[in-house]
Amino acid sequence: MKNFEELGVSTSILQAIEELGYVSPTPVQEKVIPYLLGEGYDDVVALAQTGTGKTAAFGLPIIQMIDVKKQVPQSLVLCPTRELCLQISADLTDYSKYISHLKVLPVYGGSSIGSQIKALKKGVHIIVATPGRLIDLMERGVVSLQTIQNVIMDEADEMLNMGFTDSINAILADVPQERNTLLFSATMSPEIARIAKQYLNDPKEITIGSKNESTNTVEHVAYTVHAKDKYAALKRVADLNPQIYGIVFCRTRQETQDIADKLIQDGYNADSLHGDLSQAQRDAVMQKFRSKHLQMLVATDIAGRGIDVNNLTHVINYGLPDDIESYTHRSGRTGRAGRKGTSICIINMREKGKLKAIERIIKKQFIMGTLPTGQQICEQQLVKLIDDVEKVQVNEEEIEKFMPDVYRKLEWLSREDIIKRMVSLEFNRFLDYYRDQEELESPQDVRGRRTRDGKKTEGFTRLFINLGKLDKFFPRELMNLINNNTKKRVELGDIAIMKSFSFFEVEESMVDHILEVMQNARYNGRRITVQVAQEDQGDFRDKRKSRKPSAGKFSGKGRFSHGSDNRNNRQDAPRKDRPSREERGYSQKRGKREDWKQFFEPGFDPNSVDAEDGFARRKPKKK
Repeated sequence: MKNFEELGVSTSILQAIEELGYVSPTPVQEKVIPYLLGEGYDDVVALAQTGTGKTAAFGLPIIQMIDVKKQVPQSLVLCPTRELCLQISADLTDYSKYISHLKVLPVYGGSSIGSQIKALKKGVHIIVATPGRLIDLMERGVVSLQTIQNVIMDEADEMLNMGFTDSINAILADVPQERNTLLFSATMSPEIARIAKQYLNDPKEITIGSKNESTNTVEHVAYTVHAKDKYAALKRVADLNPQIYGIVFCRTRQETQDIADKLIQDGYNADSLHGDLSQAQRDAVMQKFRSKHLQMLVATDIAGRGIDVNNLTHVINYGLPDDIESYTHRSGRTGRAGRKGTSICIINMREKGKLKAIERIIKKQFIMGTLPTGQQICEQQLVKLIDDVEKVQVNEEEIEKFMPDVYRKLEWLSREDIIKRMVSLEFNRFLDYYRDQEELESPQDVRGRRTRDGKKTEGFTRLFINLGKLDKFFPRELMNLINNNTKKRVELGDIAIMKSFSFFEVEESMVDHILEVMQNARYNGRRITVQVAQEDQGDFRDKRKSRKPSAGKFSGKGRFSHGSDNRNNRQDAPRKDRPSREERGYSQKRGKREDWKQFFEPGFDPNSVDAEDGFARRKPKKK
């Protein structure tokens, strides 16, 4: 491996980065720096994970190429968020510590535009900007990009996702065509390929590892829980890791604030970071997080792009991102600089498919974890407390004058009693909380619980509900309906969704509770009926593939074969074995099947006919 001097980095920059602790270049720096420092280099697309040293990879060369005698902008760095803008600007300033008179200016919204205008008029060499504020300054006529030689687009895919496409077009139209353009990204998405084709001229692609591949220093763990247990699972993850220093990613600003408020209320060192906060609030939160006065930062994806902290232990995905590739950006916040990190996903059953898609992108499999028990958490917290006691520094001189009173106060206690009381002082809150807490169990995939012969699952009771496929009611909607109407954990067994009604199995101990809470429940404004299914109603699932049709014959278990004359020969099951139309939620009487003349009456609306009345609705022809 080469060192920075062998890559062509100048002496003044070497002195600065050595003071910052840079020993040897990262893979992306080793490939990018000598190429950018070469004579007449062309455009570059560099694909590398977040945290691999991308800022130094482009920052060191552009600093070295600056002519400080010319007080005009020579390099422009575009980035999506104000946090990332400030971070890049601070890094470039550190790298150029020993280059006299070199000026770096961060330009972003949320701060005084007047002070930025004054700085521009005094002269700057490198502008680090968010697209929106830079466009504002260009329209005011206070900044000219005609002297720009290097344009760097960092997190370019995120700038597109945030709607900066028009701004980027306007900015690049004002930059000389004879320029070098560098595009840095963690993933090669279709959007990245498109902007590379549009804005770059035959770019050289530099890839570190495989495209879209996750860093090898990150362990990926997933916990599957009921949707209503997500916050309880988050607390257990945090409690199992007393030294946690990480980011909790949520999907929306409201969810971000809600989760942060709950964590603060429950005594955790946490705070939120999202777009609804003012710039002063965001700066204050980030200052507390960087100084480790916060253990957990709850953030949205956009706000998280500006977080550049090298020693995060965990990234927790409270909700999986809508854009699956965004997961690589999230997980890339931990496991930096060769350190180990953990990316945790807390998911429900509906998100399992998205988890598989993420595995294909990062080319790694998730470890399907089991949430810790209360006893395991208490043991871990006790170990942490004892470690803290062992490592605490004692100021002998300052504390000595107080010790006689301390000894006198505690002399009636034995050594064992003092240790127990000291431990309990910090430990009791965990014991009290987890003493009566039910253990969180992973929900089982209901599709795997169905019995092959239609018989009731042992230990479960089959229930009837007057909702089916015609109501757009499927297993997911059933689970949501139960979760929204009961505060208890309900284990489901077999589920059979029919045309206008359904059957589902619940644990025998939960039957009375389900019947009670569903009495006044509604689905899309419709009254719901739930009752214990009759023993001889059997299995109503479609078994046509395994049966040979025989016209008009009763096939058992409440079903009829689909022969050619089924309608004429159908035999009705006993009334007591089938729910009435009123019980199934229908308020109108069944229409007469033989009343075909209604189709030819003036003003007849075919959509007014209930689908269960036997009239088939023809799909409109494609134009």
